[in-house]
Amino acid sequence: MTLTTGRVHRRIYSVVVFIVLASLDNVTIGLVPPLYGSIADTLAVPEAAIGAVTAATFLVSAVAAVAWAYVGDRGDRKPLLMTGTLIWAAGAAGTGLAGSYPVFLAAQLVAAVGLGAVASVGFSVVSDLITPARRGLVMSFWGLSQGVGTLAGTLLGGLLGHDDWRRPFLVLTAAGVLASAAYLFTYDVRRGQSQPELAGRFAAGDDYEHRIGRADLPSIVERRTNVWLVLQGLTAQVAFGSLVWLPALFRARAEEQGYSAGTAIVVGSVFATLFQLGGALSIVGGLVGDRMQRRTPRGRALVAAVGILAAVPFYLVLFFVPMRIEVPDGAGAGAVTAAVLGGVLTEPTIGLAFLTALLALALTSANSPNWFALIADVNPPEHRGTVYSLGNLVNGVGRATGNGLLPVALRLIGVAVPPPLNYAVGLAAFQLFFVPTGIMYWLASRTAPTDIARVHALLVTRAGADSPATVTTDGGGPRP
Repeated sequence: MTLTTGRVHRRIYSVVVFIVLASLDNVTIGLVPPLYGSIADTLAVPEAAIGAVTAATFLVSAVAAVAWAYVGDRGDRKPLLMTGTLIWAAGAAGTGLAGSYPVFLAAQLVAAVGLGAVASVGFSVVSDLITPARRGLVMSFWGLSQGVGTLAGTLLGGLLGHDDWRRPFLVLTAAGVLASAAYLFTYDVRRGQSQPELAGRFAAGDDYEHRIGRADLPSIVERRTNVWLVLQGLTAQVAFGSLVWLPALFRARAEEQGYSAGTAIVVGSVFATLFQLGGALSIVGGLVGDRMQRRTPRGRALVAAVGILAAVPFYLVLFFVPMRIEVPDGAGAGAVTAAVLGGVLTEPTIGLAFLTALLALALTSANSPNWFALIADVNPPEHRGTVYSLGNLVNGVGRATGNGLLPVALRLIGVAVPPPLNYAVGLAAFQLFFVPTGIMYWLASRTAPTDIARVHALLVTRAGADSPATVTTDGGGPRP
């Protein structure tokens, strides 16, 4: 095997590791919601108290990500990723061994600190592996891996934890230790290496020397596109954060139809996982964003705006469409899962709900890859991790708000209507937060062309090029 082939294989391995680990980290996030009731019973606290822990972990992870990202934008990123992975693995172990609510809370917050590193520093690394022409597509895999991880956590929480909620956390701990070891063999990604403007510099054996400093922070805020990309996460994540209660909605529907608590937990987890498969179509959203961006530098933001706004009616239908659940009560998790999957083909109400969910998630999934790609397009390499983390911080506030306020809304609505209708009404109301999100993406589409062109010109200057017209970009900047 030649040296070049070895480098290619190592880079492929690195991409796979980063994508898989992004997925694995998000398994942690998805494990708890299907087990709210079981954990609450064991720790002798209300179910809302466990929901509050999930809301707190979103916020803590987002705050920690800002510090991790700033340090990562200044120095070596691989040690930070390994450390972050070990921290969340330790938090998962503590969660599985917790014997009281304070210990459970502390363990979840420790895991959240580690997740902040993987999210922000990992994004910075991945953005340096992708050329502008393929950012939407590859970022769709990055975002999809996180969504798949959350879904896998939801599914594993129900399947592995329906009779012992501690088991999935201990399994995840072992996986986290192995994941940290996998980092040792990844390719060392150089900052800025994917930028076509800097290709000549790297070909000559030079590095991109620029690193973020405190003096750079005002310039980050002055890029108007950054402002809209960060702020849209506040309202978007209120809506997305409320969706962690999907398993509770379907669990309540199963219990309303007379199923036992154990069976209802499995039903809720499987339905919630099944109905979020539309997120896999984020790949289409990334491809469409790449194509539109080649036509106009407004392309990615417009694709995200249209997708978010068009999804709202489908969400409203999903929460209220009636479903007739037919599964063997008291049977094993495998039998219940098989019955749910079979119901998609044999029970029209479930099939309709699945189709509606597929369309809703497919449309909103256009948000993720184009948000990632836009951050990379409008910022120089040394700013991307920090801007991502700032966006992630606002996302965390929004998600914590959505996750934390929905139980309050459910109790208030429950005074007038019983479960599962109170879940449906509450979830539907929270999806209206997608409307201002779509508007902010449209505003970002108006400022993105100028910001992309400025970053292009900056990198050309730093590369020492004689003429900016000799460098092409697929991100919307000047062309020859």
